[in-house]
Amino acid sequence: MASEGQASTSSNAFSFISKGWREVKDSADADLQLMKHRANEFKNLATSFDRELENLFKFNSASAIRSSPRSEIDFVKRLQPKLSEFRRVYSSPDFSKKVLEKWGPRSRIRIDLSAIKNALVSEGENRDGVMEFDRVRRGRPLKFSEFWGEWKGDGEAEDEERQSNKDWEPIRALKTRLKEFEKREFLGGFKNSEFVEKFKSSLKSMYKEPEESKAVPPLDVTELLACLVRQSEPFLDQLGVRRNVCEKIVESLCSKSKNQLLHPLSSGESSVLDSENINDELDLRIASVLQSTGHSYDGGFWTDHAKNDPSDQKRHVAIVTTASLPWMTGTAVNPLFRAAYLAESAKQNVTLLVPWLCKSDQEIVYPSDVTFTSPEEQETYIRNWLEERVGFKADFKISFYPGKFSKERRSIIPAGDTSQFIPSKDADIAILEEPEHLNWYHHGKRWTDKFNHVVGVVHTNYLEYIKREKNGALQAFFVKHINNWVTRAYCDKVLRLSAATQDLPRSVICNVHGVNPKFLRIGEKVAADRELGEETFSKGAYFLGKMVWAKGYRELIDLLAKHKNNLDGFKLDVYGNGEDANEVQSTAKSLDLNLNFLKGRDHADDSLHGYKVFINPSVSDVLCTATAEALAMGKFVVCANHPSNEFFRSFPNCLTYETPEDFVAKVKEAMESDPKPLTPEQRYNLSWEAATQRFMEYSDLDKVLNIDNNGAKSSIGNGKKISKSASVPSLTGMVDGGLAFAHYCLTGNEFLRLCTGAIPGTRDYDKQHCKDLHLLPPHVENPIYGW
Repeated sequence: MASEGQASTSSNAFSFISKGWREVKDSADADLQLMKHRANEFKNLATSFDRELENLFKFNSASAIRSSPRSEIDFVKRLQPKLSEFRRVYSSPDFSKKVLEKWGPRSRIRIDLSAIKNALVSEGENRDGVMEFDRVRRGRPLKFSEFWGEWKGDGEAEDEERQSNKDWEPIRALKTRLKEFEKREFLGGFKNSEFVEKFKSSLKSMYKEPEESKAVPPLDVTELLACLVRQSEPFLDQLGVRRNVCEKIVESLCSKSKNQLLHPLSSGESSVLDSENINDELDLRIASVLQSTGHSYDGGFWTDHAKNDPSDQKRHVAIVTTASLPWMTGTAVNPLFRAAYLAESAKQNVTLLVPWLCKSDQEIVYPSDVTFTSPEEQETYIRNWLEERVGFKADFKISFYPGKFSKERRSIIPAGDTSQFIPSKDADIAILEEPEHLNWYHHGKRWTDKFNHVVGVVHTNYLEYIKREKNGALQAFFVKHINNWVTRAYCDKVLRLSAATQDLPRSVICNVHGVNPKFLRIGEKVAADRELGEETFSKGAYFLGKMVWAKGYRELIDLLAKHKNNLDGFKLDVYGNGEDANEVQSTAKSLDLNLNFLKGRDHADDSLHGYKVFINPSVSDVLCTATAEALAMGKFVVCANHPSNEFFRSFPNCLTYETPEDFVAKVKEAMESDPKPLTPEQRYNLSWEAATQRFMEYSDLDKVLNIDNNGAKSSIGNGKKISKSASVPSLTGMVDGGLAFAHYCLTGNEFLRLCTGAIPGTRDYDKQHCKDLHLLPPHVENPIYGW
């Protein structure tokens, strides 16, 4: 046992010694490699110095001879052989070997530059002048004693410093001599000669002057307060402080410092501050301060960075809507035209994403018993309908997502995560038609995380519809805040077709809808027939719309019943189908109203061309498409003085009324006179070309499509581009991200979904959708792993 212990001890000792020797050997090898590397670097530096000196003396020799004294040229010629001798020394193949041999703890590397130095000194003494090279280094003149010190060992450099007064005197002579040449009258042309310019540029190339950083003034108190107020808009909105009040506060705070700091980027230009560009100016101001500090904000807690990079590729626009043909509703028709006209420009690829209904829902929703067995069949129907009306073949893609029809809400509710039906490679710009409707029960990826820019277009005044239901006021209160919630969480910009809709965060009011080109052609034909003296309108008044009470039928029956005697002999044809058709017709019959109910039909149908007056008393519409179509056809329109009709008031054939008595007067006026022909400008304002142009402007899509490749909004100031999105942390963004996360958690609970009116089983699509759309089952598409 003892012998085994001794053997083990000896083995351990030997192993320890071997390990220590290997470490010493590795360390020595590493030191040797480092010394070799430093020697090679030194050699390269010397070679670079030699190249610079050769460039210095190889300038335009002919020009130098013409403009310089003969003695100066002789000096250069005598100096060049010394340079060649110096180059042979440090260019020798065994130079690195000699350096390594002499490299020790106390050894000093010496390079003999005395030949060059003595040549310069002797020339300076012979010429009785003072020479100096003035070279900028680290913001101060580089003195030649320092230059020699760089090429000598530390000890020799110290020796040179001790004799600086002696060695410096001849070296200074060069610059002084050059200045004397410039002052001489007979060498007046030498100052601007090519030789001098190249000489100066060579000195500058040897060492570049560092760029001076321009200091940016820090943010003052008023700007910080303005930023805080703007970022706190979500909280202030919930407290009842309206957005325009916050904007006025921000504008007031910024105006106090506009003369000092609002335009630090260009000192010469004046600041232009108004309500339209105040946010951009403040963003740029904050971004410039952050940029000057070197700070870069990469996103917050809720930010998803896995977005599509739009650089070096064609941009893509995805239009997501809540309805599809053959259901003739605004959210089926208008997004279809928007996709066609956005794709017509060929500047971006376009995809229209529409709901797919199973056979049982199709039979309820689609008119005239029209059903489809496959998405491809429905797509063919949609494209044929569109091409017949626009007159060109629209080049865009049509995709489908699973949807279910809600009888209680009379609308289609998405099933599953709608955003997953846009591939990640195409997830660039999203246009959500009815964003609140699409996101009430959205349980999936956040739109603003997947897409670079998200625009919502509000079509429907849901609050007006809900108020008409049982406990409508209470329901409207909750729906108002939910709409606020989901649009803030999922949209970058919201477009409201008129002021009749709910005031939503980040929203602007603009009519971005046009009319079918077919209606404009009908109007042009009517105008041409009138010029020829032909009768254009052979019928009186009509109303067209889905036959539900909320579409204006209640207002229409009340107005006609109240003034039945004043409108004696007035007859109105009503076209429409809907869930309330029987009730509407029985009510009109009980009141003995002169209404003729007919089945619903396309507004462009030939049977409707002869009517002269379109009556629309609805106050629940956001922007009535039928009203725009009637104006395009050259008809009179009698409608309520309501925010939903604000866009149409500029047209002379639009007659608005305030009171029931005024309604009677406008109807009589329209029946007794002829409408005025539309001007070319008025026809253009009704067209989809004009609507698309307004959409591009008000949705910021024109700016987004022309954005710089790094994906950040930017502006030009003082000749340089400053990013203002990637550098500014946003409290609003954190709030929006928190709202989106909370919404995701709540919509994931089936019990809470059912309590808020969701269709059972719509958190994921069902088996029939999987079969129709060729989808994987939800549990396969999004597996949940357990242990």
